[in-house]
Amino acid sequence: MEIRDLNDEEKKYLLKVARRALEEQFGIKSPHELPPPSESLLQPAATFVTLTIQGELRGCVGALEAYQPLIEDVKEHALAAAFQDFRFPPLTKEELPLIEIEISVLTKPQHIDYNQPLDLPSLLKPYEDGVVLSWRGRRATFLPQVWHKISDPREFLDHLCMKMGTDPHLWRREVLSVSIYHVIEFREREYLRAE
Repeated sequence: MEIRDLNDEEKKYLLKVARRALEEQFGIKSPHELPPPSESLLQPAATFVTLTIQGELRGCVGALEAYQPLIEDVKEHALAAAFQDFRFPPLTKEELPLIEIEISVLTKPQHIDYNQPLDLPSLLKPYEDGVVLSWRGRRATFLPQVWHKISDPREFLDHLCMKMGTDPHLWRREVLSVSIYHVIEFREREYLRAE
């Protein structure tokens, strides 16, 4: 799985694009125009945008497959994380200064073949693999960052089954459709807070 390479300037640019997309929703205009994006940011890519307040999740939306330019994907998912994540009420103008934006750029998911349900945990690499489970028309994913909260592969799979809307132990009884992917992740506190 090849991870797309982005330099620090491109990461900063994408974080600014995400922040400005949110600000514009509240009628806040930036005094500075962003320069034209690099060619790399116009290539198709799949992203997730995560919003947190003091380390607590406030919204996370993305796509597993690339279908539009990277810069557009970031804009779309920043807005969706703020206003369309069904787990949270829409972001308010008062919350805007409190949120931190994190962007994850995904590799193309790779299918995992296995025959015995209980073999699945040993096929996953904690802290590296994002995991997609699919079963009977349902699908859910956890980004690799979730391993920092749930480090045990069995518990990770239990929670992912619950997110999919099934019994948490489903993966222990059935062979599911499973894919893994990797991400390059970056957040505002690493790249923009010092500016």
